[in-house]
Amino acid sequence: MSSLPDKQILTTTVGSYPLPSWLLAAPSQEAVTDATRVVFDTQRQAGIELPTDGELYRFDPGHPDTNGMIEYFVAPMAGTRVEFGRSETEEFAARQSMGFRVKPAAVVDGELGEGSLDLLGDCARAAAVAGGAFKFTVTSPYMLARTLLDRHYGDFESLLMALAGVLSRQVSGLPCSCLQIDEANIPGNPEDGPLAAAAINKVFEGVDEGVEKAVHFCFGNYGGQVIQDGTWESLVSFLNGLQADHLVLELAHRPEEDLAALREIDERLKIGIGVIDIKVNHVETAEEVAARIEKAAGVLGGDRIRFVHPDCGFWMLKRSVSDRKIAALAKGRDLFLGI
Repeated sequence: MSSLPDKQILTTTVGSYPLPSWLLAAPSQEAVTDATRVVFDTQRQAGIELPTDGELYRFDPGHPDTNGMIEYFVAPMAGTRVEFGRSETEEFAARQSMGFRVKPAAVVDGELGEGSLDLLGDCARAAAVAGGAFKFTVTSPYMLARTLLDRHYGDFESLLMALAGVLSRQVSGLPCSCLQIDEANIPGNPEDGPLAAAAINKVFEGVDEGVEKAVHFCFGNYGGQVIQDGTWESLVSFLNGLQADHLVLELAHRPEEDLAALREIDERLKIGIGVIDIKVNHVETAEEVAARIEKAAGVLGGDRIRFVHPDCGFWMLKRSVSDRKIAALAKGRDLFLGI
């Protein structure tokens, strides 16, 4: 496992990467591995110190329009069922408030278990072509739980903690430098903060010593649209309850007052700030990125900023746009640090 370089502020990406057209045209396991190598090399050549694998291991040629943030995790689990009809679709719609999702990802009929889920296998495949330190990403159990129709546990907390237990066992022994949990739903449901924090911390219990623990939060992105309402101010107590090393926060597409709220984050938590807006096609200049870092450092203090990164993953953008944004991220960081 590779260590991170010793720099004041490191560059990283959040997770997903646009599917290469040739992978869509001729999908195979060999092609996924080759594409993953390309994703790593693209980031490293641009100057990214902690790249992600692009989450291409989640790619499903039968559903190329999704990035597998939900189904990849819950469909293989024991106790779930992905075949359901009208009545269960209507029941799910009546129970929940995820207006952008009309069907459950799965129905839970029994005790959840690993089933055929194998995060170690996919992380090892990424590690074999990573060429250095890299980040592996896992969707938050809270976000997963909100997509399920529960016919077994009877209450949301029991379902949530069962999911957290499965994921905690899955993240043990992963050959990555950083394990990142992704949560894009709690920003719109801050009242569930303590419950979500307990589940995320349960997952972190399985992470090996020496692996950096990160949590990524955003307000959702589909077709450049914000999915969740809310503010960072309402989430500070939740963030302070996380047993993470650093936070990965959407800020480039957020109002200015959100930045000031982050002063209240516990000093044990290093902060990653979003300086690349992935909801627009505009490619930032190095000067724009450096200015965003300078502004955040002025508000939070430069010693609080551990990483700079895009607000979220790149899967909704074209590769030509994503690659230039990635290059601008590294150049802007260097300009800010004077290197």
